[in-house]
Amino acid sequence: MKIYDSAVHSLRDFEPLEPGRAGIYLCGATVQGAPHIGHMRSALAFDVLARWLRRSGYDVRMVRNVTDIDDKILRKSAEAGRPWWEWAYRFEREFSQAYRTLGVLPPTCEPRATGHVSDQIELIQAILDAGHAYVGDPGNVYFDVASLPDYGSLTRQSLANMTVDESEVEPDKRNPHDFALWKAPKPGEPATAAWAAPWGRGRPGWHIECSAMAGRYLGETFDIHGGGIDLRFPHHENEQAQSHGAGWGFARHWVHNAWVTIKGEKMSKSLGNSLVVAELLKRYDAAVLRLALGTVHHRSTVEFSEETLADAAALWERLSGAILRAYEFCDGEDANPVDAPAEQVRARALPDEFTAAMDEDLNLAGAMAVGH
Repeated sequence: MKIYDSAVHSLRDFEPLEPGRAGIYLCGATVQGAPHIGHMRSALAFDVLARWLRRSGYDVRMVRNVTDIDDKILRKSAEAGRPWWEWAYRFEREFSQAYRTLGVLPPTCEPRATGHVSDQIELIQAILDAGHAYVGDPGNVYFDVASLPDYGSLTRQSLANMTVDESEVEPDKRNPHDFALWKAPKPGEPATAAWAAPWGRGRPGWHIECSAMAGRYLGETFDIHGGGIDLRFPHHENEQAQSHGAGWGFARHWVHNAWVTIKGEKMSKSLGNSLVVAELLKRYDAAVLRLALGTVHHRSTVEFSEETLADAAALWERLSGAILRAYEFCDGEDANPVDAPAEQVRARALPDEFTAAMDEDLNLAGAMAVGH
């Protein structure tokens, strides 16, 4: 099986750390608001990866985190007059419902950032001890990017050529490119949004949580780290940097899915054209929405529109209709394929062309062409 590795910009043979096993860490949702189709694109892309690895005989351990504490959650919950933890859990439930409705298999575990603060504190201390971080004032901890020779290697950037908005740089940073591992409380933030640490009460930075939870459940070195392409920098670059700074090998393969566009523009809340999953499901079958988002190659942009949904609806009608007509043709002699147990389905051989397409960087569109 070959997978496109974003770190080297080429296809690579998938060679797991342990034969027969595959460990995947997927950056999950920051539960600040309702899930939209951009969130589901990533979930579906890596659901296909996990399903295919299992179909290929791998024992897959999939870890998908929940970011349930960050600046946006604190700000939006305060604007709504609700406790931050209540706000986060409300939308965590909405994400879980969206995943289930679209047929995304549950991960092996789904850790929350707030449930692993002690792991994050231990990792920060290890980075400090290794000389790759420092304590600012009044208790912030920053990663020293200049101390790590391979900083920027994931996205092939030179630190000398990176730019930063100087007006947004905290005054206690030694270098404007340094990033927060631990954040001291800001005026007005609730006391419940801070934890005790050797450097003073505060909360973890965004990047450190993923390194800590990946290490907890997959080990210091694991097979695949995934997420949307918009996370490559700074999030994934900084994850790798702090993990390497602690002496970890971290991810052996990096896999990123492309985003969703609407009329050629990247889907984002700033454009005002985000599409919430719950609203779409009032008008379209879940299978149609999954086909529209999940059958485009994971590295290709999904151009989302009414026409995209109409095409997916027609495809679903052809696929489901063919199966049901085949069942009717057999006069019910065989079990209804819809009711067949998963073990029976997995036992059936797949066409060589289908397997070859899927083994070539999860070419689902090519594989489905064989099925047509």
